[in-house]
Amino acid sequence: RIAELADAFDLALHQVARLEELGRVHAHGHAGRGAGGDDGASPEGHTLAQLVDHMGDAEKISLKDFVTELGAELIGDSLMDKYGTWPMYSKFFDYEDPLFHHLHLDFDAAARVGKLGKPEAYYYPPQYNPVPGNFPHTYFGFDPDVTYDEVKERLTGYETRDIRITELSRAYRIELGTGWYTAPGVIHAPGSYLTYEPQWNSDVNSVFENIASGEVYDYSFLTENCPEDKQRDLDYVMSLLDWDKNVDPHYRKNNFRPPLTIVETEDYTEKWIAYGNPYIAAKELTVQPGKTVTITDETAYGCILVQGYGKLGSFDCATATMLRFGGKS
Repeated sequence: RIAELADAFDLALHQVARLEELGRVHAHGHAGRGAGGDDGASPEGHTLAQLVDHMGDAEKISLKDFVTELGAELIGDSLMDKYGTWPMYSKFFDYEDPLFHHLHLDFDAAARVGKLGKPEAYYYPPQYNPVPGNFPHTYFGFDPDVTYDEVKERLTGYETRDIRITELSRAYRIELGTGWYTAPGVIHAPGSYLTYEPQWNSDVNSVFENIASGEVYDYSFLTENCPEDKQRDLDYVMSLLDWDKNVDPHYRKNNFRPPLTIVETEDYTEKWIAYGNPYIAAKELTVQPGKTVTITDETAYGCILVQGYGKLGSFDCATATMLRFGGKS
């Protein structure tokens, strides 16, 4: 429940939310969507709130420790039974130049090196993007006419020349207020707009681009998540690609995610901004000044303020507008 005081308010949510507000609220929500789940503790919730109330400035407790200690009471029975932990998180990244062309391993390939696969989604919040950076376009996959052998041939030169792998790809100009879903095994080079990324709780890469924005990447970036006996096997490296998804002639149709409005009233607007996959989801909630709204979701969620200030349940909250380097919001 969010109670707000004036101006605009932005949030990002993953699970059961109740919001009361007197200003304007934008909420982005990331849920373990598709994972099922029940309500954990309410925002006014007993156990978590009590822990926070008794925690001094000198004592810091990670979310992982909270989940380990409270389990289903915090995240619900379904997520705890299926995953044994909170299985996703989200981040913002904001680079002046585009990232290298890379993929994240699927769950089978990641399991071979003792890790988890990594599906992810992107959303480009207008509030955080007054400047586009040097390349506000994102490459996804390869052109549908590109062949397996063409890509493999580029990789043979990884240690001797600029392989210019994005010449085989296709770039899409980033549209603020929209997003994309990126499945494991799909190669991509994110552009230079600030990006909100809900993702699986994993970090497994294979970097197919050896020179990007003037930075040189050595061979270990290509094979760091391959079994030791496969690190010089380019056919194995190529197997990390979900080939059909990479050369999908309808890639935009299948993976572009414009916002889907759930509710729009004079008091508030609620939209899906990440959806259409079995792993993760996010909402954007905007509550207008002086209004109160109650929102209920099926699973545990996290919440990020993107604009404004107010109350979330019994907690006062405000968007961070100026952080020192290394500071926490």
